[in-house]
Amino acid sequence: MNIDKELIGASTGLLILGIIAKSASYGYKIIKQINEDSEGLFHWQEGTVYPILHKLENEGLIRSQWETADTGRKRKFYYITSKGREAITETKHQWNECYNLILRVVEVPNA
Repeated sequence: MNIDKELIGASTGLLILGIIAKSASYGYKIIKQINEDSEGLFHWQEGTVYPILHKLENEGLIRSQWETADTGRKRKFYYITSKGREAITETKHQWNECYNLILRVVEVPNA
């Protein structure tokens, strides 16, 4: 089953923050990690992730730093900030509330 792009679109920032909160990472590795974690539910391309990384950085939720990766190539690594950790907590709470609302509204009693 594939998940509707609109549902994923609303959670892209949270998913990226979650990946970076576990370990500092760079764009391609973030894409690879989320595609593996999704287990085929969706597939991200570079065009999805990089604009969100820039947005999160502009909002102060992550910071970036150029480093040399294991491959020897220079990569822009992203790190979560304390503000980013707070955003994860708040956004997870909002998602839980939304999920519970959906369950209440769409629950159809047995006839």
